[in-house]
Amino acid sequence: MIVRETPSRWELFLILNGSVVPRILPNIIGTALWALLLLLLDRYVFAMPHMSIGAIGVFGLSLSLFLSFRNNAAYERWWEARKIWGRMVSDVRSLAQELRIFAGQGPDEEYILRRILAFHHLHRAQLRGDDVADVVRHWVGEDAAEDFQTNANAPNAALRDIATRLREMAEAGRIDGFGQRALAERLAAFPAAQAGNERLLTTPLPFVYSLLVWRTTYLYCLLLPFALLDTAGWFEPLVAAVAAYVFFGLAQVTHELEHPFRKQANSVPLSALCRVMEISVCNALGRDVPPRLEPVNYVLD
Repeated sequence: MIVRETPSRWELFLILNGSVVPRILPNIIGTALWALLLLLLDRYVFAMPHMSIGAIGVFGLSLSLFLSFRNNAAYERWWEARKIWGRMVSDVRSLAQELRIFAGQGPDEEYILRRILAFHHLHRAQLRGDDVADVVRHWVGEDAAEDFQTNANAPNAALRDIATRLREMAEAGRIDGFGQRALAERLAAFPAAQAGNERLLTTPLPFVYSLLVWRTTYLYCLLLPFALLDTAGWFEPLVAAVAAYVFFGLAQVTHELEHPFRKQANSVPLSALCRVMEISVCNALGRDVPPRLEPVNYVLD
């Protein structure tokens, strides 16, 4: 996720980190060259077909409305992912408080909180393929880490281990029935969040939307230069390039926001959120608190 202050007027046109320009630059250049070719042919070789600027304007307005709809849908996916992870942070802190209330300070508290951190790191790996073997071993030890990671659903294996420990605590009388119920309800929030993230991961926006957006954007940028022959003059390649930047840029932005967990500059910062949870757990356990993750080149991982 990009974390930076609003750039100055001059920086605004030079910033590439987090911008979609590097990915759509071939489209911008191709549109400008296409417009220049049509202009040269029309002026020096033979008359090209001229389109009405009003007709192409209606086409552009329709495309803008559809891109706006898809952009809103994609942003909703990104924001939902961020809200789910925000609730997970809150649930970790609440779990630590409830353990202190119902189980008190001791090995049970540390056992469960370490494994809840392992769950989140394993879930992060599930969502975007991060290598979390070392950090999981750090929190739960070699044997437990290996046991979790060899499971078909590694995050869920960590939760089952916590559930087993809670059952042992109840049978041994270390928590009463009310505490058992409260902790079980809190624990149930984590697989619900995991399922919500899996839904976002495995169910993108319908492919027909993406196909229609990209096809229409290409058609618009191919046809626009025919409508600029009478009005833009030698500025036609520049106007076509700006239009390509706007429409291809919006299409690319929606594509990125549609996938909030991918390893990209504008994704949800899963590593930073896991570190926030580590800080909360270390505070609860009285351990040395690790530093917050800071943005690298304005990108928070």
